[in-house]
Amino acid sequence: MQRTLYTDTHEQYRESVREFLAREVEPHFLRWEDEHEIDRTVFRAAAEQGVYGLPIPEEYGGSGETDYRFRLVVCEEVARVGATSFGMTLGLQDDLVLSYLLDLTDDEQKKRWLAPMARGEKLGALAMTEPGTGSDLQGIRTVARRDGDGPDADWILNGQKTFISSALSADFVIVAVRTDPEAGSRGFSLLVVEDGMEGFERGRKLAKVGLHGQDTGELFFTDVRVPAANLIGVEGHGMMHLMSHLPQERLGLVATGYTAARAVYEHTARYCFERKAFGQDIGDFQNTRFVLAEMETELDVAEAFVDKSVLAFNAGELSPTDAAKGKWFLTELQKRVVDRCVQLHGGYGYMLEYPVARAFVDSRIQTIYGGTTEIMKELIGRDIAKRNRP
Repeated sequence: MQRTLYTDTHEQYRESVREFLAREVEPHFLRWEDEHEIDRTVFRAAAEQGVYGLPIPEEYGGSGETDYRFRLVVCEEVARVGATSFGMTLGLQDDLVLSYLLDLTDDEQKKRWLAPMARGEKLGALAMTEPGTGSDLQGIRTVARRDGDGPDADWILNGQKTFISSALSADFVIVAVRTDPEAGSRGFSLLVVEDGMEGFERGRKLAKVGLHGQDTGELFFTDVRVPAANLIGVEGHGMMHLMSHLPQERLGLVATGYTAARAVYEHTARYCFERKAFGQDIGDFQNTRFVLAEMETELDVAEAFVDKSVLAFNAGELSPTDAAKGKWFLTELQKRVVDRCVQLHGGYGYMLEYPVARAFVDSRIQTIYGGTTEIMKELIGRDIAKRNRP
């Protein structure tokens, strides 16, 4: 079936993205994996090419383009070349950091953070997870108190975060903190902590199974003085802000899960008719054909859900429940497809010089971050109960 999601404009954009990746990413991304660090200059080039940050309004240096189909094109092309760590960093900016800054900041804050992001000069991070709390955000213990009375008083921040993507490379971090211990879910706020603030320290770069080029680490806050002007959104509404932005975060994982699975499948299908065993292409064995048939069918069916979700997001109609459905299903599908593809490669599938092996280690985190599969199913189940209980 012919895919109808894209227009000629999207396909023209695809050519631009491909040219950028061939010039700025493909020659370098294996070195980035080895060095466990992505060259910062590539983000300036990506911003200039319009590969990320498209939703940033024109007055702050962006294009103001909010059509998520352009974001999906980037995911597809990054997956095609296998530059997963680079793509994950772009997704962190587009699907998390930018969505918060676009929705929750005033004009002065937008000038401070969006303008340099539009030039690729600054990267952001989002810090929610703590050593004692992951999916249970109500368990956040990082605290901030006013140093004085009135809305203009600085905040004094104490606590720590862990498993934070881009923890060491980010120029600023949106931190979820408890600002009123007695207010329950209405006692959380979002503060932006910037590089160089006294008492703000970055811990070790964590050694991960995959995504080696993308840094993940710990953050420590010891009596960090955060100006009142660095509060984004509404004081006490931090939990609501986090919840309202989960659909886009999870759509980003839907997009990366599907595009990565499709890319590794297509690579494997070609491999099956290049590699021979017992005098014939391995793709001519019935078992291989059945496995390929299953994977292609699953991906084609999943593609319809992905396209529907993207269009729903564009229309402002993607619900948290539907985003949760896509997140668990597409990331579990990715994990299953990649594992099958490794098997079809045989021993070569276990060698990191082959893209399928790198896809294997990079994909494992997908069912964990952004909300585990189990948490997604629980959220969906609660919605089902709410809709069906008398």
